[in-house]
Amino acid sequence: MIEMETMKKSCTGMETKLAEMLLDPERVAAKVQAHVDEEAPEPSPYFLTRLDARMREERATAPASWLERLRARISYGPSMHVRPLAAMALTVALLVGGGAYLDMTNWDPSATPPPQTAVVHDLQTMDNNAQLLDQLETMSNTSSENGD
Repeated sequence: MIEMETMKKSCTGMETKLAEMLLDPERVAAKVQAHVDEEAPEPSPYFLTRLDARMREERATAPASWLERLRARISYGPSMHVRPLAAMALTVALLVGGGAYLDMTNWDPSATPPPQTAVVHDLQTMDNNAQLLDQLETMSNTSSENGD
């Protein structure tokens, strides 16, 4: 713990110099270069072997749920099959959305018949009733002439 506190105090302000060191290592001061060389840990020679074994283990284990299987397929499987599916889904969404938009913009509200007012409706009802009464009267006259 004490060693960690000492490293924090000695590395103060190095974050800004690390970017300079990565972009142009020749321009970095020798003191900074020596400090980084001194503090950098040695990589483990078996790191890549262990990483590869861990990846094989993750691929071999069966995920529990459908969401885990989907996540595993996306994470560890080949990604070339995802792009055509995404493009097809986007195309279908655009066609459906565009068709719905065009259908809504071609809608003509004047094509619906205007609603009838009460006066027009009443006049039509009276005309129909008058015609019905005329027909009934004609039928009664013909039946009385025939002698029924």
